[in-house]
Amino acid sequence: MPKRNSTVVGREFGEGVRDAIEQCGMTQRMLAVVLNWQEAKISDMVNGKGGVTEIELVRVLSYCRTPNDEVDRLVALHRESRERGWLQFPEDGVPDQVHSLISQERLASMITVWSMNLVPGHLQIAGYMRAAAEKSAKIKPADVDALIRAKLDRQSILRPGRQFVFYVHEQALRLPVGGADVMRSQLTHILMMLVRQYITLRVVPTAIGAHAGMSGSFTQLNFDRFEPVVFIESQNSGLFLDDKASLDCYSAVLKRLDQDALDAEQSRRLITAMLA
Repeated sequence: MPKRNSTVVGREFGEGVRDAIEQCGMTQRMLAVVLNWQEAKISDMVNGKGGVTEIELVRVLSYCRTPNDEVDRLVALHRESRERGWLQFPEDGVPDQVHSLISQERLASMITVWSMNLVPGHLQIAGYMRAAAEKSAKIKPADVDALIRAKLDRQSILRPGRQFVFYVHEQALRLPVGGADVMRSQLTHILMMLVRQYITLRVVPTAIGAHAGMSGSFTQLNFDRFEPVVFIESQNSGLFLDDKASLDCYSAVLKRLDQDALDAEQSRRLITAMLA
């Protein structure tokens, strides 16, 4: 398999291989000696850049005595890495794409979100999360608490060191998820978060009518060391896109939303007015 730039699925694959090597008590250098490989080949693999065949991957995992279920997962990721984008269908419990998105967001230097129907997940309070999850057709009641914990864990990245830009439709701020008390707490929380200089929120007003983001919400991740990625969540799947045509398309959407949205101060005043 030829070497290539790191992609989302490649990084997920590489992280799994790195964990397998560490759990068997070997270093990458030790494994390279055992396999009679260049250490750079191991480095490319654990950094998501490919460079190994499926047979070579199985050989690595055999040396590491990796459990069968994890071998199957990593082989599937290795095959998936040859495709454009990465489509995930979650199993029961907390959707896999939630964990994968958290992993990629921790690598990002800038996160831009367009949210058409709900308050962006990074800014949601637990009561809002619960109210939304309990109405969801895809989340089982037994999994609600785990989902909330995963989403709150996702918010740990809201710290200096990266930039966050949220474009939010006005209807998402006015939709009474959880009732009046929850929404008052939710809007108050947003205003408190906007004190942080690395967080910007821009409201797309209902009054403008049609807008560029009508096809749905998405998240764009920009990295210092990797190409950008767009993440889209649907009813029963999550899709990571990193091909140039898709990235150009979603960048154009954000550019149009930037033209139509209220500026940051106008957006704060609108939220404050909602609370009055």
